[in-house]
Amino acid sequence: MVELIIGGARSGKSALAEQRAEASQRAEASQRAVIYIATAQAKDAEMVERIAHHQARRPADWLLVEEPLQLVTVLKKHAAPDRCLLVDCLTLWLSNLLFAHAGNADKQRDEWLTQETVALFTVLPQLPGRVILVSNEVGLGIIPLGEITRRFVDEAGRLNQRVATLADRVTFVAAGLPLELKSPAA
Repeated sequence: MVELIIGGARSGKSALAEQRAEASQRAEASQRAVIYIATAQAKDAEMVERIAHHQARRPADWLLVEEPLQLVTVLKKHAAPDRCLLVDCLTLWLSNLLFAHAGNADKQRDEWLTQETVALFTVLPQLPGRVILVSNEVGLGIIPLGEITRRFVDEAGRLNQRVATLADRVTFVAAGLPLELKSPAA
């Protein structure tokens, strides 16, 4: 089962994803192991603090995999029927992709970005076990002034739409309150 949890900054989406992963771990007869896949990179003091906050909330028995770029490879490697993969977050992954090849020609960067996102869309429906993806809804705010930030908002919107289409369950979180947008078929 693939689940997307989406919301704004500090909406409570990561906490909800962690609660659902923990509930999956407890409720499943198989005692589903949780693997937390972090896409953040600690490039400044503020991000170090954010990462520490997330780490302090997680149960000690969860495996942590830090991967800012090769998300599809990590998903393929760790997905299993008895596992829950929690990816936090898709928009950081997208940002990492956009800036990883910033020095390349626009066409090369665009081709690489398309290749990575299409690979994600291809692999998601094939993964065994449970996959919970966290993503930011960035399209509800002010339209950004700069070209790269407008590009990020556009790409994030496309990414979220496609993942939502593929997901079995989609939840929007605002002010810590979940709103089910799509529920698994009974």
